[in-house]
Amino acid sequence: MDLSIHCQSCSFSHLCLPVSLDQAALQSLDDIIERKKTLQKHDVLIESQRPFKSLYAVRSGSLKSFVTTSDGQEQIVGFHLPGDLIGFDAINSKVHPSSSVALETSMVCEVPFVTLEDVANRFPKLRSQIMHCMSDQIKQGNELMMLLNKRKADERLLYFLTQLSQRFAERGFSDKQFNLSMTRNEIGNYLGLTVETISRLLTRFQKDQLIKVDGKLIQILDYPTMLAKAQGVHNEIVFLRA
Repeated sequence: MDLSIHCQSCSFSHLCLPVSLDQAALQSLDDIIERKKTLQKHDVLIESQRPFKSLYAVRSGSLKSFVTTSDGQEQIVGFHLPGDLIGFDAINSKVHPSSSVALETSMVCEVPFVTLEDVANRFPKLRSQIMHCMSDQIKQGNELMMLLNKRKADERLLYFLTQLSQRFAERGFSDKQFNLSMTRNEIGNYLGLTVETISRLLTRFQKDQLIKVDGKLIQILDYPTMLAKAQGVHNEIVFLRA
């Protein structure tokens, strides 16, 4: 366990709970956070139907969250990057409705929720930031529903790639070149497309000189055109901060 990591020194704190907190609130938050051991690829962070006790902030790497349907099929409901919070969907029922698994070597910070509520009661800005993060996730879910219901296959994938580009930029990474930690099958699962469709569209986007694909490495060549195509003629989709 790396005890040298603190909210004050985290390069992703601007996307997480410490946003806008003063020094006293930041120290109180830092005191309750437990730095978890490193997760390896395929390690389970959260198992569905387990009691809810904590939120988890992604510090490095990436994870996916998924629900299991009644016939045993996995449906991916989110991909998480550094600065993202996992576990909000369990607050009401006190039971995790989804599982979360590492897509690559990752590190998370565990935030015990009962203790977080106590600290938030003393620091209104922290409570406000918790609500802001929850609102962002609800918005993301609504926009994904719109995407799956209203958009064609190519628009879905372009949405996904442009959103990833924006999210990487917000984290200080390159928005023009990045590795996909998720497989094509996982992307298809998330977007409601077959793996064959994902592969065919990536080939087409490369032929159209929108992107360059080298295995898992994606290079964005024409972001404005990608964004325009992803939004369609009605500009209905607002891209997410996280």
